[in-house]
Amino acid sequence: MNWEPAAEAAIKKVPFFVRKRVRAKVEKEAQKKDLPVVTLDHVKAVKAGYLTNMESEVKGYQLDACFGESGCPNRVIDAGSLMKRIEKTLQKTDLRGFLKSRVSGKLRFHHEFRVTLADCPNACSQPQIKDVGIIGACLPEMTDEACSMCEACVEVCREDAIELDTADSSPLIDTEQCLYCGKCFKVCPTGTLVKGDCGFRVQLGGKLGRHPQLARELPGIFSEDEVLEILEACLVFYKKRTKTGERFGELLTGADFEDFVTRFSKKDAV
Repeated sequence: MNWEPAAEAAIKKVPFFVRKRVRAKVEKEAQKKDLPVVTLDHVKAVKAGYLTNMESEVKGYQLDACFGESGCPNRVIDAGSLMKRIEKTLQKTDLRGFLKSRVSGKLRFHHEFRVTLADCPNACSQPQIKDVGIIGACLPEMTDEACSMCEACVEVCREDAIELDTADSSPLIDTEQCLYCGKCFKVCPTGTLVKGDCGFRVQLGGKLGRHPQLARELPGIFSEDEVLEILEACLVFYKKRTKTGERFGELLTGADFEDFVTRFSKKDAV
């Protein structure tokens, strides 16, 4: 749908965590009225409605994703199936009803439990500041094919996680630096590096606000089923601990995080 420049500028001033919702609401209302273009007045009207009737818009959770299959050139995994499964898990938990029983006064968007899914380590959906952040990952795998020492993998790696071992004529990967973005095996001309196991990195407890903090990452690469198991455990923890609608990150202590690490540790953690 076409937007006037002033309307586009106004929507960009809406807080990022509700911007998608407000934009969708604006376009839906414009379509109902058969408007050919979204105007500034239309944005103001919808925005005002959000402020006065915010509680009716609160679902109890926010689930976001990056560009995904719509055209991100950096995606390393197809997370469409996981996205649908996460949505079902959040819906059946009735977080809105739970929050209504805990929060004094009207519900606001900042009360919602936030989950985000990024298809690559660029993480456009900001998993580092969400209650549960999920990031697509693919491990590079070595084969028996001889390395030509072309340095294509070295040049493409933004983390400087690869160097060539001249003695063995093979690439060496620093797993501490590697973000499992898949770029190295995509450019390997000899097939020395290929696509290995794929899955998801999981980060817990990020938040903004008066006391912001970055999420902490569980060690390992997890399957869809394992991600859902972790999410369900986080929701159980959240419902047990929150008293007045506090954010998950406020409740998750260092000891609690270590408990999650122990519970979901993987023998093949990278």
